[in-house]
Amino acid sequence: MEKKSSGIDPNWIDPDDAPELTDEIFARGTFTRDGVVVKRGRPPLAHPKRMLSLRVDQDVLEGLRQLGPGWHVKAHEALRGLIQTAAKRKA
Repeated sequence: MEKKSSGIDPNWIDPDDAPELTDEIFARGTFTRDGVVVKRGRPPLAHPKRMLSLRVDQDVLEGLRQLGPGWHVKAHEALRGLIQTAAKRKA
């Protein structure tokens, strides 16, 4: 008499028996593509921006904010223009 197969793979592991995946486990994980580790996030900048604390009058701050979304970038461009103008006058 031939023994019947149960149809269950003997190497199968019930997923309910697996340990719980925690944030710590994911934080330690590495991602690879074709055997090469894929770094996540933005690449480091050659010249990263620096944090600056600047005190301005209330009306100046309100005026900048009234420029709408992106007012930080516009303020940055205005400061750069001021520096370039000053450098031209100096030369």
